[in-house]
Amino acid sequence: MIDILTENLIALWQDVIEIAPKILMSLFVLILFIWIGRLLARGVAGVLLHSAKSKTIVQFVKQLTIWLVSLLGVIPALNILGLGPVAVSLMAGGGLVAVVFGFAFREVGENFIAGFFLTFSRSFEVGDYIESEGLKGDVKTIELRHVHIRTPDGCDIFIPSAQIFKSPLFNYTRDGLRRPSFVVGIDYADDPGEAVDVLLAATNNTVGVLKDPRAIVVISALQPLYVELQVNFWVNTFEPGLTLLEIQNHVIENCCRALKNEKFTFSSDCSSNLNLSAGSTFRITHDS
Repeated sequence: MIDILTENLIALWQDVIEIAPKILMSLFVLILFIWIGRLLARGVAGVLLHSAKSKTIVQFVKQLTIWLVSLLGVIPALNILGLGPVAVSLMAGGGLVAVVFGFAFREVGENFIAGFFLTFSRSFEVGDYIESEGLKGDVKTIELRHVHIRTPDGCDIFIPSAQIFKSPLFNYTRDGLRRPSFVVGIDYADDPGEAVDVLLAATNNTVGVLKDPRAIVVISALQPLYVELQVNFWVNTFEPGLTLLEIQNHVIENCCRALKNEKFTFSSDCSSNLNLSAGSTFRITHDS
């Protein structure tokens, strides 16, 4: 019994000695491919850092490159060990598994692929104010699977990348220029041309309003009870200082004050007109 065990151990040892060079060679080839993968990934990451804004996509491509090159190294390593059929089976099985997972997680994969292309499209960046499918907000992060935006009222929304990639996208701050607008109604007894001049002067004298592109005030509609004027002006959101909402608020305040000082009567779509022409005294007149 001991003799048989000894013979088996000797035979096993001889087999190990015979196959040891192949094992070492296959390990060398596998380590070589891993090293090449890391080297290639480092080079790809260096190139992407100059074009991609998201560190997430750079890290993703880097890891993907390492894994792909390393998997390619498994094939020659198995062939050196005389396991070529095993390598073919692994590749075929891996392809089948990839197909199954592709169908099972189609939407997840679609979002990842869309996120990949969004990173390079540069249609928007972190900090931009965008709209997609009626969802508006400032872009906080751009991930592979989703885009995180925050609405003006502080709500965090995570939009799937595929939705943004396939739907029309509105970028309100690509060049920093925004054009807020608001409407005001004056009584038919007042001169609309003079009101346009008053509103335009008040708008241009507001801090934060750009001179180029210039502000414009137009008669936008003739309502049943009042003449509607629309004030349009431009703001550069890239400039430090007041925010867009603050500048818009100041413009409305200045326009309201200017119309009041010039004895204009504010009107609305209700049956009463508010007359601000008497200083601090309000006079309410009712339409018949």
